[in-house]
Amino acid sequence: MQTWTRPPFLISTDKTKLNIDLIHGFLRTTYWSPDIPRDFVERAIEHSLCFGLFHETEQIGFARIISDRSSFAYLADVFVLDAWRGRGLSKFLMECIRSHPELQNLRRWLLATADAHRLYEQFGFKPIGKPERLMEIVEPNVYQRLQKGSAR
Repeated sequence: MQTWTRPPFLISTDKTKLNIDLIHGFLRTTYWSPDIPRDFVERAIEHSLCFGLFHETEQIGFARIISDRSSFAYLADVFVLDAWRGRGLSKFLMECIRSHPELQNLRRWLLATADAHRLYEQFGFKPIGKPERLMEIVEPNVYQRLQKGSAR
């Protein structure tokens, strides 16, 4: 486990410190995971390298990395609660993520964002250089479909 401090703030990869209710409550209202079921959030956390952002002991932010820790990382579910924005905490979170010892010398990092390009550009992210090489499957209404009981 790794920790970084910038008193009174702390970032930790200790999953036992995470407030799953807070994370789920936030993520289910986002544009990227509307209505995500809690068990999906729990499974995502279980299988990811997670970064909790805390003010003393209160969780105020989160990010997770999906990675093989040797060549690839996908940055997902990054947030700082509204009341704590404007204090440089998203930059602090990104600094910690990019400095994590298991995430060094990776060949490729990816993320998807609709509105935070300027933040991520500060940490080396840029638009896809050869978008013709990437493909995707997108199912934006998967959680709503699952709630209606028609899983694929």
